Amino acid sequence: MDIRLLDILVCPICKGPLHYDKKAQELICNADKLAFPVRDGIPIMWADQARDLNSPAAPAVAPAA
Repeated sequence: MDIRLLDILVCPICKGPLHYDKKAQELICNADKLAFPVRDGIPIMWADQARDLNSPAAPAVAPAA
């Protein structure tokens, strides 16, 4: 992800700053507790595509017996 792009991108909901989580490939809004995915270097800035950071992680799928 281009660092220069981070200078102009803001949260589409609160217009606050975002920080890039390189490992998770997400742009994080601390104010709204949302993580916006970055796919193939393109930030997906739709609210319905954001991950809620307050939600518990999805449970792991148990192996079939």
